[in-house]
Amino acid sequence: MSYIKRDMEKIVVELTEQYPAILISGPRQVGKTTMLQNLMEGKNRTYVSLDDLNIRALAKSDPAMFFQIYKTPIFIDEVQYAPELFTYIKVMVDKNHQPGEFWLTGSQIFKLMQGVQESLAGRVAVLNLSSLSQNEIYNSCSNVPFTTDFEALCDRQKAIKAATTPEIYKRIFIGGMPAIVSGKYKDSNIFYMSYLSTYLVRDVKELSGSIESLKFMKFITAVACRTSQMVNYADIARDADIKQVTAKNWLSILETLGIIFYLHPYSNNILKRAIKTPKLYFYDTGLCTYLTKWSSPETLESGAMNGAVLENYVVGEIFKSYNNSAKTPFIYYYRDKDMKEIDLIIEADGRLSPIEIKKTASPASQLTNVFKTLDRANIERGNGAVLCLKEELMAFDSQNYIIPISLI
Repeated sequence: MSYIKRDMEKIVVELTEQYPAILISGPRQVGKTTMLQNLMEGKNRTYVSLDDLNIRALAKSDPAMFFQIYKTPIFIDEVQYAPELFTYIKVMVDKNHQPGEFWLTGSQIFKLMQGVQESLAGRVAVLNLSSLSQNEIYNSCSNVPFTTDFEALCDRQKAIKAATTPEIYKRIFIGGMPAIVSGKYKDSNIFYMSYLSTYLVRDVKELSGSIESLKFMKFITAVACRTSQMVNYADIARDADIKQVTAKNWLSILETLGIIFYLHPYSNNILKRAIKTPKLYFYDTGLCTYLTKWSSPETLESGAMNGAVLENYVVGEIFKSYNNSAKTPFIYYYRDKDMKEIDLIIEADGRLSPIEIKKTASPASQLTNVFKTLDRANIERGNGAVLCLKEELMAFDSQNYIIPISLI
């Protein structure tokens, strides 16, 4: 199995020279451990995983002895299992003032961050790693946060091979899990079935106590069927035959585990008619298409969810481009009570850049008319775009562009 270079590697190397501790959070099996082990090759760094129950027991019961046995600089994998270590890490950081002394990873994000905020605030650089991005898998150019700047897009197009519509849907169907993309496992159905039972259900039980596995599978399937939609707890609860409060709790757990994320609505004091409900997306479209039972990229492309999974893919790739650059994505959607909707709004440098996502290779210029809604927002409107299945970068006019999805 060949290693796929991660866009975040450069950031990790740079931060290792600045911060005493680096924390990489993200769901299981997305390559956190593999990336850091690849970076520590030839370096004098100890590796220890708290998935090992004996090592975990030592870390929890006697952190002082743990650090006598496992010397720094150290890479502690799945550190959320022993929050008792955080206080000792703080003491060692404050005593030694040594950049790069601790590399930490964890897959239970909220639980992990609670310990970090209590003990390591100001001492740790926090990064979030998702499954592989299309830039990492298919492109050879360096990663940058997605932008609607035309010159930057032109430069990027020179380094990226165009992708056809069937190719984009193949990317959506495969997803970004390294074990699938690298060819380690050939059958994605078996991989995701095992992933759900071996990792996801187990982690959910750790965070929520006893659950019925079959009900949870019905629940997460109901969630996948509503990807790219506004969250509706009642509908999800009905389909999964659970209470609304349970649906809400389990969605929080999926977010905690880095399986889903929310796109929150944009609003300000001027745009008072904006809807307040967030939209829901999966970080990995391969898991989403498995849960919704699509058998091939071809059936997915022609099926009823083709627009929803395409939107999920685009939004997820844009978020990954920011996370992999260690940048905070100030990204929203807009919908008001008059049913005017903008799929994405990127806020940067005092401007709002509106984006529509469409399953077409020939978008109409009328799609950009809704962008004028933002003129009432009391903030400058930046370049707008339609992200679509066209294979080359083009423009409607000087302020509105047609951007291939492969350029993200």
